[in-house]
Amino acid sequence: MFEGKFNKTKIIATIGPATSSEEMLEKIILAGVNVCRLNFSHGTHEDHKAVIDRIHKINARLGSHVAIMQDLQGPKLRIGKINGEIELREGDSILLSTTEQECTNKILFVSYKRLVKDCKVGEPVLLNDGKVHLELTEKVDKNTMRAKVVSGGPLSSNKGFNLPFSSLFVPSLTKKDLVDLEFGLSQDLDWIALSFVRKANDILELKQLIAEKGLDVKVIAKIEKPEAMLNIDAIIQVADAIMVARGDLGVEVPMQKVPLIQKTIIEKCLAAAKPSIIATQMMESMIVDSMPTRAEITDVANAVLDGADALMLSGETSVGKHPERVIEIMGNIVSDIESDRRAYYKGVKPNIESPSFYSDEICFTAVRMSDHLKAKAIVALTKSGFTGYRVASFRPEANIFIFTQSPKLLKTMSLVWGIRGFFYDNFVSTDNTLQDIVTILKTDNHIDIGDYIISCASMPMHKKLRTNTIKVTLVD
Repeated sequence: MFEGKFNKTKIIATIGPATSSEEMLEKIILAGVNVCRLNFSHGTHEDHKAVIDRIHKINARLGSHVAIMQDLQGPKLRIGKINGEIELREGDSILLSTTEQECTNKILFVSYKRLVKDCKVGEPVLLNDGKVHLELTEKVDKNTMRAKVVSGGPLSSNKGFNLPFSSLFVPSLTKKDLVDLEFGLSQDLDWIALSFVRKANDILELKQLIAEKGLDVKVIAKIEKPEAMLNIDAIIQVADAIMVARGDLGVEVPMQKVPLIQKTIIEKCLAAAKPSIIATQMMESMIVDSMPTRAEITDVANAVLDGADALMLSGETSVGKHPERVIEIMGNIVSDIESDRRAYYKGVKPNIESPSFYSDEICFTAVRMSDHLKAKAIVALTKSGFTGYRVASFRPEANIFIFTQSPKLLKTMSLVWGIRGFFYDNFVSTDNTLQDIVTILKTDNHIDIGDYIISCASMPMHKKLRTNTIKVTLVD
């Protein structure tokens, strides 16, 4: 049995220089990390492979099922090189050119070749994570637009620029991403996060590339563009999980809109039984400091109360000074909030029009029964993970245990709220299997005599149908 800390709301840690050693990886996994994120904006394939191999080794040694996420860089729009630093002042006029040259306070080279074609007068341009704000005022020629400085500030080489209200002709998967994807698919990864998602087809294109390899790797849609919110329902339908990428999103839309976008996406993901991830600046101050701010504690707590599946740490664990302590403190916040009933019983009643309605209804009923009976556990026997996703989406207070003969599924579902997985391949009959499961859970001290457990299964078991059965067991 894995001896590490467990919370129902999962923790994702970005791995970098501060956490890439085998010793530190083991420490943060024991402290409560469920998913390790590899940011392919940084590092070489050799660097990432070394970390992947260490995580596989630790999983085997500890009996853990920590998942690995590949986060693809996506397209990055940048300005060109600057000699030192320049200062843009409010009210100044400046040219933006797609002709490569050194940038000055009179003209900036921007890397987006279709600038003049795709952008309109009056649209904003945001530089350096939104710290500098321009407004396009004139199309000068086929390579150049004029802008005025709305909000000024300093700029140095290669800073990013955003065009939040422009319809950009940019693929979600760049040439670099395709090379990184080829590598990632050879490494037994569990999740791939796609940047710059604007429509459902962006996800479908990535899924097609994965399917062509004959692999089952799940896809996360990173929501960081206003256009994605216009298509959010279709994106949720085809994606396997959704990440609220608050850093880029907070540049692309007015920052005060991000909290409501976050809550809306969590609600929609609960209804669709798709995992939601909240990312960026959750414990940002702990990159340097040994304690988070009160605002950061509240941010983490609110994400748990809203029903997020997972909370993601970036610089805090990749380059921060206190990676293990960050995990411990985040875990303690999550644990305290999960002791309150307000963290539970969410989602929506199943839709009778859904093609999986009867299975959805069984999962919903199991959660409702678990509340009425004060059940200690809900058990799901699953091949695809469907029952686990559905039961988790209703956020029961009872613990959720899945039993499956798929080692791959055990790692994949480490991202999903509340799920704890066991490998089990002795599916003979329903009664024998459920008795085995009771014995396993008792042995591992998850249940005790006098506890109720509720089991969701498919009968007859050998046909491997969708979930169609609920059984209540009083442990003796």
